[in-house]
Amino acid sequence: MQFKKAIVTTLCALSLSFSAANQAKSDFKLPDLGTSAVQVLPIEKEQLIGDVMMMQIRSGSPLVQDPVLDEYLSTLGNKLVASANDVRFPFTFFWLDNKAINAFAFYGGHVGVHTGLLAQSDNESQLASVLGHEIAHVTQRHLARRIQQAKDNSALTIAGLITGILATVVAPDAGMAILAANSTQASLSQLTHSRKAEQEADRFGMQTLERAGYDPYAASEFLTKLAAQVRFQNKPPAFLLTHPLPESRVSDVRLRAQQYPKKYVPSSADFHYAKSRVMARYHMKESDAQAFFENQLRTSAALDNSALQYGLAIALLDQDKYQQAEEIIIKLMASKPNNLFFLDVYTDIKIGQEKYQDAIKLLDKKHELRPNNQVITLNLANTAIKAQQYDKAEQLLKVYLLDKPNHVLAKQLLTETYKLSKNKAAYHEANASLLSHYGAFMKAADEVQKALNFVEKEDEIKRLRLKALLANYRNMQKELAKL
Repeated sequence: MQFKKAIVTTLCALSLSFSAANQAKSDFKLPDLGTSAVQVLPIEKEQLIGDVMMMQIRSGSPLVQDPVLDEYLSTLGNKLVASANDVRFPFTFFWLDNKAINAFAFYGGHVGVHTGLLAQSDNESQLASVLGHEIAHVTQRHLARRIQQAKDNSALTIAGLITGILATVVAPDAGMAILAANSTQASLSQLTHSRKAEQEADRFGMQTLERAGYDPYAASEFLTKLAAQVRFQNKPPAFLLTHPLPESRVSDVRLRAQQYPKKYVPSSADFHYAKSRVMARYHMKESDAQAFFENQLRTSAALDNSALQYGLAIALLDQDKYQQAEEIIIKLMASKPNNLFFLDVYTDIKIGQEKYQDAIKLLDKKHELRPNNQVITLNLANTAIKAQQYDKAEQLLKVYLLDKPNHVLAKQLLTETYKLSKNKAAYHEANASLLSHYGAFMKAADEVQKALNFVEKEDEIKRLRLKALLANYRNMQKELAKL
C-alpha cells in the first residue's frame, strides 16, 4: 500500500489505548505514581503509561503506516524478544519517518525505530543489535526504576514524565534543549540512560542478539560507526543523546563480543528489500531515487540485485511510470511469487493503472493461503475500496480487526469504506473509534452522537450500545483532564 509519509495530525496532547472490547468499560482510572508500595513500578501500571505515551506519539509524530515495513520490523523484533530474558508482556514495534540514526524504547514494551537506522545499517545484525539493546532497556525495567527513584520529587506527574521522556526519545536534540532551558540537571538525568543502564543493556542485548542467531560483533561495529560520526561531526547522532557513549563503552562491547565464536551471518533478503523501500520511498525524491538505483545497478557486481531492482520499481511507480515499474516487478515475482514486498508494489501498480480486478484476483488467492496477513489483507481491502466493492472490503477489515483491534491503518480503511458506501451510522462510529486512538475523546463522543442520529428507531440494542460508548468516551476525557 502506498502510504509514503503518513504523518498523523496532532489531535490531543495525551491519550489512552483501548481495544474494542474495552471501550464499553467506564471504570478506568489513571495510575497514582505516589502510592506504589513495591520497589519498581507494577507491570500493569507500566503498560498503562506505555499506552498513554504511544497514543501521544500517534497524535503528533511522523509515524510510518506501511504494512510491508511493519511486517518486517515486527518479525525481526519478535524474533529477538523470543530470545530475550525477563520478558513480561508482548512488545510493539513501530517506525518513525526520520533520517536520524535512532531507536528508543519506553514503558510497556513499545520500541520505536527511525527509518534512518535501517538506511544506515550495513547489515541486518547491526539493526538487530540496536533492537536487542532497546529490548533490554525494557526487560531490565530501566525506565520503570526511575519512577521509584524520583517518587520523592513532588513535581513528578504522569504528564510531566510522559512529556519529558517523549521529548527526549522521539526528538532527542530538541528535547535536550528544552530540558536544559527549563529543568534541573537532576530532571535531565532522569530522562537519559545512565552508564550503568547502558552497560546492562549492552550485556543483555548481546546475549539476545547471539541467541537469535545474529552476529554479536555487529554491536561493536554499530557503536564504532557512531563514534566515528561523533569524531567528525559537530552534531552527534540522535541515538547518542539518550545513550551515552564514553570511550570505554566501544571497547567493552568489543571485548564482550569476543566471548562468542566469530561467524558469518548473512542478512536476510527482506532486510535488503526493506532498506531499498526506505531509501526509495522515505529518504529520497522519486527522480533522485530512480537515478540512485539505476546507478547502483550499473556498478553493482553482486550476483543478486533484486533489492536494487525492487527499489527502482518503487521509484518508477511513485512517478506514475507504471509500465516500466510493472516490467521489473513481474520479473521479480516470477522467482518469488509469495514475496510480500513484491506483492505490495504490484498492487499499487494495478491500482495506478485502474486494473483493480487483476490485483484482486491475485490477492484473493494469496489471502486463501495466508488469511489475515496484514500486507495481503490490507492491500486486498484497499483495492476492493478502489473497485467500489465495499461489502468485500468491510468483511475483510472487520475480520482482521477481530484479531488486531487496535490496528490504526485497518480502522482508517474501514472508516473510508463506510464513508464511501454512505453507511452513515457505521461511518461515524468507526470514525469515533479511530479518533480515540489519537486521544481525541471529545471528538469521538461527537461522532458517536452523530451515529445515534442515523440509527433506526427500532434498533434499540444498537442505540443502547452507542449510548454506553458515548458515556465511556466522556469518562475517558475526564480522566485525561486530571493529568
